[in-house]
Amino acid sequence: MTKDVLVSVEGMHFSQDEQPGKVEIINAGSYYKKNDYHYVLYDEAMEGFDQITRNMIKFKEGEVLLHKKGVVNTDMLFEENKKNSTCYMTPFGEIMMNINTTAVDILEREDKIILDVGYTLEVGYEELAQCRIHIRVSPRADGAKLLDEDYS
Repeated sequence: MTKDVLVSVEGMHFSQDEQPGKVEIINAGSYYKKNDYHYVLYDEAMEGFDQITRNMIKFKEGEVLLHKKGVVNTDMLFEENKKNSTCYMTPFGEIMMNINTTAVDILEREDKIILDVGYTLEVGYEELAQCRIHIRVSPRADGAKLLDEDYS
């Protein structure tokens, strides 16, 4: 994998009361590997805010850490078959939540890395939603591939 990458982060949640929700962002970023961990770094602009949020995804088999610093601040740790607590800080207030990770799947190829994380989100010890994060990383030069193909 090259240092200069495109990062697609697609988040989905399914709750009993609402239609499934889906959000996807695609940004330019950087990739490197150090001490058995993969690192993906990218900046994210949020509508209505001048400040950016810096994101770091650190992962290895069975574990993904999503670190956000800026408009939103959090460290979300996804460990397969484990529950972790975190504080999700937004401009509107803090949310204490539990992340019960059911699956962490990593596909690593020379020209792409795909992460799939399945988890249950709990707020106030009540299940809020079943969620999935699908992250695709590809060399920036192959950007059209990231946008055009299914990439599974």
